[in-house]
Amino acid sequence: MAEPKNVSFDSIMSDLRERKFSPVYYLMGDEPYYIDLISDYIAEHVLLPEERDFNQTILFGSDVNAPQIADAARRYPMMAEYQVVIVKEAQNIKNTEALEKYFKQPMPSTILVMCHKNGSIDGRKREYVKSIQGCGVLFESKKLKDKELPAFIEKYLKNRNVGIDYKSTQIIADSIGADLSRLTSELDKVVLSLPEEDRRVTPQVVEDQIGVSKEFNGFELRDAIVNRNVYKANLIIKYFDDNPKAGSIYSFLPMLFNYFQNLMIAFYAPNNKSQEGVAEWLELRNSWAAKDYMTGMRNYSGMKVMQIIGKIREIDAKSKGLDNPNTPSGELMKELIFYILH
Repeated sequence: MAEPKNVSFDSIMSDLRERKFSPVYYLMGDEPYYIDLISDYIAEHVLLPEERDFNQTILFGSDVNAPQIADAARRYPMMAEYQVVIVKEAQNIKNTEALEKYFKQPMPSTILVMCHKNGSIDGRKREYVKSIQGCGVLFESKKLKDKELPAFIEKYLKNRNVGIDYKSTQIIADSIGADLSRLTSELDKVVLSLPEEDRRVTPQVVEDQIGVSKEFNGFELRDAIVNRNVYKANLIIKYFDDNPKAGSIYSFLPMLFNYFQNLMIAFYAPNNKSQEGVAEWLELRNSWAAKDYMTGMRNYSGMKVMQIIGKIREIDAKSKGLDNPNTPSGELMKELIFYILH
């Protein structure tokens, strides 16, 4: 029986590639991307194609109960080393007593994969969690934070022998956000478009393949605000006001809030005069990523940053109709940018 585990995605995939299987994989969390990658790999690589008809079972939590899953897992494989049982929508299983009993004595020839999306196991079910950890792998797939997206994009492309510059990374992260399934789909489209002789992603490639303008996008607006470039910021805001499909207040507000929130934290860094010190304090992947915060601390006082954060919250509430019966979103964005820059 496998040792108790509560492990990372990379370590799970490393063991799977080495065919070090656990009898149970309980995959849960708000980010379905990693859950799908693990379960799909198990479905495609544990058994040979000719073994799957009799030894691979796909169940849905909305159609079966815990005793039925446990019964399926207790079956013996037919002319194969393993049988694989994948339970999708495991979050719909209410009474888990039969599964808890199975987890305490799982079949060594069964690989049971529970896919629990859009949440995690109820924290009150401690014995259930303990039984899973005692026999196999418990993995929580968490949503990436905005500041983690550039590193994810760089790593994803690097694994495909593709380079990308800082600006292009930020444009993609700002425009697509933390939906990893959509993000990787767009990145795959970009990779396929690159010629063999030039495997680099540039702002022009991003514009051509993803449809995000290299000149007028969230990254450019953020950059103008960081550098307190009043003319450029107003030029971009006017562009978005004239072209609402190109960008909206609903995509810009989280981006600006994230920046100024981190900028406020940067003021409290023990070594906020050093780019490396600020990067470490903000837990940024590279020191160059702290450059915008060093610039921000020169252009904005701590008091101004606190006021800006309050203003962003106010505009966010108004954009959702609170205390705002009829001001259009474009006017709200102009109001916010004026407040930030003056």
